[in-house]
Amino acid sequence: MARERLLIVEDDEDIRTQLSYALQDEYDISVAGDRAKAVAAAQQNRPEIVTLDLGLPPSPDTAEEGLRALEEILAAMPDAKIIVLTGNGERANAVAAVERGAFDYHLKPVNLDDLKVVLRRAAYLRQLERESAAQSRQMEESIRFTDILGSTPKMREIFSVIQRVAKTDATVLCEGESGTGKELVAQAVHTHSPRHAKPFVAINCGAIPETLLESELFGHLRGAFTDASAARVGLFVQASGGTLFLDEIGDLPIGLQPKLTRALQERVVRAVGGKDEVPFDVHLITATNQDLRAAVAEHRFREDLFFRVAVIQIELPPLRARGTDVLLLAQHFVERYGERTGKRVRGLSRVAAECLLGYPWPGNVRELQNCIERAVALTMREEVGAEDLPEHVRARRRPRPALAAGDPVDLLPLEEVDRRHILRVFEAVGRNQRRAAQLLGIDRKTLAGKLARYGAPEASRRGARGRRR
Repeated sequence: MARERLLIVEDDEDIRTQLSYALQDEYDISVAGDRAKAVAAAQQNRPEIVTLDLGLPPSPDTAEEGLRALEEILAAMPDAKIIVLTGNGERANAVAAVERGAFDYHLKPVNLDDLKVVLRRAAYLRQLERESAAQSRQMEESIRFTDILGSTPKMREIFSVIQRVAKTDATVLCEGESGTGKELVAQAVHTHSPRHAKPFVAINCGAIPETLLESELFGHLRGAFTDASAARVGLFVQASGGTLFLDEIGDLPIGLQPKLTRALQERVVRAVGGKDEVPFDVHLITATNQDLRAAVAEHRFREDLFFRVAVIQIELPPLRARGTDVLLLAQHFVERYGERTGKRVRGLSRVAAECLLGYPWPGNVRELQNCIERAVALTMREEVGAEDLPEHVRARRRPRPALAAGDPVDLLPLEEVDRRHILRVFEAVGRNQRRAAQLLGIDRKTLAGKLARYGAPEASRRGARGRRR
């Protein structure tokens, strides 16, 4: 374990030598005999601890030079623990030094055993501060990853997967409801990959007709079809060296799926109307809000294509399953839109926060973002109030006990705990009501009523077929 660095500032050479000899087994020591040398040594050696004689030249009979040295060392090393040394008759100077930022003082003549106790206490405090700073950095990293915010264990797990998969070219399938941030995950993978300086190209497979989608992906030759007045390079080639993101791949037309499968297998594309095969080099990331396994079982999605695009699967949870991440995201959006509009909006009122926690957010993060943008635009105060939120969000507020400031926001009423648990189980079984009811130990009719009241999404097709039987 590395030793603490100690700077001894003392104009008396005999005392400097005595202190250095006595403390050299515990600390890495540097010394200085005046203010200028002390500041220079602090800037160069970055000591965690300093012993500072207040009676420095050119005015050793006053504390003026020592106090200046104290201020300048702290300016260079704000976290340094400075123990000032002063005579018995100069206790007032020592108190003044503590008021200006010194950690402690020790009266001369120096008692080495007593001084060692003070130094060890200072070293221990610096260690605690470093550990606290490291934990804060770790927490910050877990809360924010590129443009994705989240503090739940599931989100921290997703951050970890992104970091690991970004170092590879394994295809990634992002799954989750609309509005959960699947494209942000794709961008984060690209940003943290060796390909970050190359293009990030995105296309929504469900927004383009089949004939045009093939041309967009693979390119076409001039005259390949009626409107092909000029040749076009496809996105696979345009994104070479970088990342290609195919959003809503579950909507990819069945006739185009074999061509995409072959392209991924051979790493070449053939333009519409052409015969030549052109190689490409992309990291492919796809996304869907559908259950592709069910689509494979129903022959709406090719199994061989599924296995090629789903080497790594990242499932993004719905916002209603992310607990107090709702407030974390809301605060982020408040700050963003407050800055954009020039309004001094600093946060959410307590009642507004309760409304946000009580609403199920069927539109997920995208809906929350729109809600906060509207609220910031409407508010006339320095914090968003419940009256600034849409009526349907206000209506979902649950009565909660009055909590003192600083209490955890996840102290929720029993009904809210029930709501979150039921929705979490419902999502975990693929929205299959029969299976969810079995796990929860309630009948299907009771579960259906609760799901309707809690604003749950529709059941899966598998669950729907179970109800008809």
